[in-house]
Amino acid sequence: MADPSSYRPRPGDIPDSPGVYRFRDEHRRVIYVGKAKSLRQRLANYFQDLANLHPRTRTMVTTAASVEWTVVSTEVEALQLEYSWIKEYDPRFNVKYRDDKSYPYLAVTMSEQFPRVQVMRGHKKKGVRYFGPYAHAWAIRDTVDLLLRVFPVRTCSAGVFKNAARTGRPCLLGYIGKCSAPCVGRITPEDHQELAEEFCDFMAGRTGTYLRRLEKQMMEAAEEMEYERAARLRDDIEALKKAMEKNAVVLADATDADLIAVAEDELEAAVQIFHVRGGRVRGQRGWVTDKVEEVTTGALVEHALQQLYGEESGDAVPKEVLVPALPEPVEPVQEWLTGRRGSNVSLRIPQRGDKKALMETVQRNAQQALALHKTKRASDLTTRSRALEEIAEALDLDSAPLRIECYDISHLQGEDVVASMVVFEDGLQRKSEYRRFQIKGFAGQDDVRSMHEVITRRFKRYLAEKERTGEWADGSLAEGSGTGGSGTDGSPADGDGALTGTEALTGTEAVSGTEAVSGTEALTDPPGSDSLVPDSLKDDDGRPKKFAYPPQLVVVDGGQPQVAAARRALDELGIDDIAVCGLAKRLEEVWVPGEDDPVVLPRTSEGLYLLQRVRDEAHRFAITYQRTKRTKRFRAGPLDDVPGLGETRKQALIKHFGSVKKLRSATIEQIQEVPGIGRKTAETIAVALAQAAPAAPAVNTATGEIIEDEEPDTTGGSSGEPVTAGVPDERRGQET
Repeated sequence: MADPSSYRPRPGDIPDSPGVYRFRDEHRRVIYVGKAKSLRQRLANYFQDLANLHPRTRTMVTTAASVEWTVVSTEVEALQLEYSWIKEYDPRFNVKYRDDKSYPYLAVTMSEQFPRVQVMRGHKKKGVRYFGPYAHAWAIRDTVDLLLRVFPVRTCSAGVFKNAARTGRPCLLGYIGKCSAPCVGRITPEDHQELAEEFCDFMAGRTGTYLRRLEKQMMEAAEEMEYERAARLRDDIEALKKAMEKNAVVLADATDADLIAVAEDELEAAVQIFHVRGGRVRGQRGWVTDKVEEVTTGALVEHALQQLYGEESGDAVPKEVLVPALPEPVEPVQEWLTGRRGSNVSLRIPQRGDKKALMETVQRNAQQALALHKTKRASDLTTRSRALEEIAEALDLDSAPLRIECYDISHLQGEDVVASMVVFEDGLQRKSEYRRFQIKGFAGQDDVRSMHEVITRRFKRYLAEKERTGEWADGSLAEGSGTGGSGTDGSPADGDGALTGTEALTGTEAVSGTEAVSGTEALTDPPGSDSLVPDSLKDDDGRPKKFAYPPQLVVVDGGQPQVAAARRALDELGIDDIAVCGLAKRLEEVWVPGEDDPVVLPRTSEGLYLLQRVRDEAHRFAITYQRTKRTKRFRAGPLDDVPGLGETRKQALIKHFGSVKKLRSATIEQIQEVPGIGRKTAETIAVALAQAAPAAPAVNTATGEIIEDEEPDTTGGSSGEPVTAGVPDERRGQET
C-alpha cells in the first residue's frame, strides 16, 4: 500500500486550468482517469487526510504510485479526452457500464447496392441505419415480416443473393411477394434504394404519409372495380397498422427523445434507457455498474451519456435527453451533445405531464433491473469465491488465485500447431487479454515441447515489461530470460521481448473481446483522440493489453509431462512465485509439479468446476484458431503468390473480372483497368497466373460430363465458401 504523500506533486506544479488527470499504479498501469475544471483544486482533494476520504477513493489513492495530467483549453475538450482515455485504458477505479445483455438492432445496410434488412448486434458500422435496440430478436423479425408486404426489401445474405443471381431464380420470398427480387433484375438498383429509404422512413416514425397513400390507392382501385388489388392494399394497410400497434404512442407531437433513469445503492447502480422516436418507444436497453469510486447521480448520468453517445453522431443523438439528475456542471455536457448531433440538444429533468410519467416508468424498470442483478450476483459471487478458495486450499497456495492463465496446444496430425492462452480474473473470463501463439521453434507434433516454448515466450515478455518499467533493480533480466540466442530446446529463441502489439501471425497475437481471427489487434489511439493526446503519449504503456501482469496460477491442459514442462520453463526464467498445475482430461485429475500422485478434487467441487471451465475455454480458443489457420491455408489461391498484392486489390480484381479464370485470360492492358493496378503489377499478376496450374475441371459423377463452370473466388477473402480440391475430411484426423 503506497503512501499518497510519496508521489504528491507540489501545488505550484499543478496548473489552475481545465484538464484530465491519470493515476497509475506501481506497474505503470492506469487505474483512474478524471477531469477537472481546475486541476489544482481537484487533485488537492485526493491528497488530504486519508480518514476524510471516501473508502473507495482511499483505496484508489493508496493503490496509485503516481499521478499525471494533461491541460486542455475547454471543459468540453476535457470531457472528450476523459472519454477517450477511459475507453483506451479501461481503468479499474472508473465507473464502467456493462450491458446486461447484447441487444439486437433492426439494421438496413444502405451502403450496399441493394440494401438489406437484417438483425444485427455488436458495434455499429458505417453506412448502416439502425433502429432499436429491441428486447428480443423475434420482435424484430415479426415487425419485418409485416412490413415486407408493403416494402419488399431484400433480406437474404450475400451468398443466397449471388446464388439466385447465378441461377436466375429468386428465393421463396420473391415468389410470394415479400421481396422485390433485385437478384434477378425485377427491380433496378435505384428503385430498390428508394424502397429501402421508404422502409427506413416508416421505421423512423413517419408513418402517416404511407398510410394515406395506400388508402388513396385502395379507394381508386375500388372505384375502378379492381377489387383484388383493393383487397391486397387493404391487407397492406392492416399490416402497417399492426406493426405500429407494437409501439404505442407515449409522447405527443411525434417527440424524439431518450429517457435515462438510474437506480443505485451504496455498491452498484443500474441504468435504463428508453429510446422514443416519433412519440413511440422504439427501443430499450440497460446497464449495470459497480460504484468503484465516490460518485453522485449526476456523475452516473454523465458517464451514461458518454457511453451512450460517445460513438454516435447526427440523428442518432436525439433532440431531447431526459435525465433524473443533471451533471455538474451541465453546460460542457450539453455542448458536447450538441456537437455530436450537429444541432441543439436539450438536456433536462422532466417536471410534469407525459414525460414525467414515462420517466417514472423507466425508473421502475431501472429499480427492477438492479434488484434482479443483485439477486443473480449474490449467488454468483459466493460461488466464485468458494471456487477460488477451494483451489487455493487444494494446491496449498498462500492466497486465492485472483488471476488464472490457462494454456492449451492444438494441431491436426502435427500440422498447423498453435497454442492458446486464456485469462480468468476473479473467476470470470477476461477476453481482452486472451492470446494466441503459433509454434515456430520446431516442426511436428510434440505437446510437451510446445508447452515449454509457449510458457517461455509468454513470461519472457513479462520479464521484459518489468525491465522496461524499471522494476528490476539491476536493470537486467533474470537468468535465461534474454531476448536472443537459443532456447533450451535447441530452437532459436523467438525474441518476444521486442514484439509489438500488432505482431504478425508468426508470433503472438493480441485478441479482442469479439475474438476476431482476421488479424491482430492494433493497440492504437481511439478515433478522434489525436488532436488531444500528445505524440509522446501515443506509445504509452498504460494500456492493459500486454503481457505485463503475472498470474497467481498457471493451468495447463494436460498431465504430468505438460506440467513439468511449464514448471521447467518458469524455473529457467528465474520465476518462482507463480504456481503451476495441470488438468488431465480423462479422470479430471489435478497434477502439480514434483508430485507422483495427482490431487483429486471432489466431483461436486466448485473449484474443480472452475478449473474445468478454464481448461475447456482454452481448448475451445486453441482449436478455433487452429481451424482458422487450416482454412486459410486451404483457401489459398494463385493471387496469394503475387508479391505486393494485398487483400483490397485482390478483391478489386475478382470483382472486376468475376473469376480467376477470366482474370487469367485477360491481357495486361485489361488488368491495368482495375483501380490501383499499374503496369508493373499487372505484368507480375499475368506472370504469376500463367505459371500457376489451373484447377482440374469438375466432373458430374452421374453422367461423366465435364462441367465447364466458372472458377470460384480463390483470393481467400471472399464471403462465400469456395469449393477446393484436397480439403481433408474433418473425420480423417483428430484435432487436439
